[in-house]
Amino acid sequence: MTNAPGPNHSPSVTVRDLGQPHVLEGQPGPPELSTSPLEFDAIYEQQFDLVWRTLRRLGVAPAAVDDALQDVFLVVHRRLPEFEQRSSIRTWLFGITLRIASDYIRRGRRLENTTSIDVELRDQQSLDPHEQHARSEAVALLYAALSELDPDKRAAFVLAELEEMTMAEVAVAVGSNVNTVSSRVKAARRQFEAAVRRLRAKDDWRAR
Repeated sequence: MTNAPGPNHSPSVTVRDLGQPHVLEGQPGPPELSTSPLEFDAIYEQQFDLVWRTLRRLGVAPAAVDDALQDVFLVVHRRLPEFEQRSSIRTWLFGITLRIASDYIRRGRRLENTTSIDVELRDQQSLDPHEQHARSEAVALLYAALSELDPDKRAAFVLAELEEMTMAEVAVAVGSNVNTVSSRVKAARRQFEAAVRRLRAKDDWRAR
């Protein structure tokens, strides 16, 4: 895992300075579907962590994630026969996840703090206390910085920077064009990096 540098380490701070997101959150990257993309059970099993992770990163509160997750897969199950494979399953799934997350956030279930962030970390039993603490702090910082982005920029940033989708894939997922998505990602990256520098300098993200 990449260690997070101190507040004065570098004038440029990116999400990768916080370490690989999948490693930070103790979850593997989404595996490729090894069976037919139209098999619901395979989609559910292999993309469950991806949907859960995306809901949290978009700002769905911890207490609401289970309900939102169930709603996502209910929509997937219902609409799967209509899927025409004009995009990848992952892109299609992201689009559904974004809409469900927006619904929950509009209901007032926005992520308000990161005090319960440790419950989101996976497979920490094998880590020593120092590694657990470093990982927890890195994840908390990631979420604190993400919380400062507006919903459109946050969605584009999460998909492009954290899930490493192409701009074309992000555009399909959010229902926009490539130029608009590219502009959102660039603006979000600047805001995210500024937030990380400020939070590290002030150390006020620990109290969120």
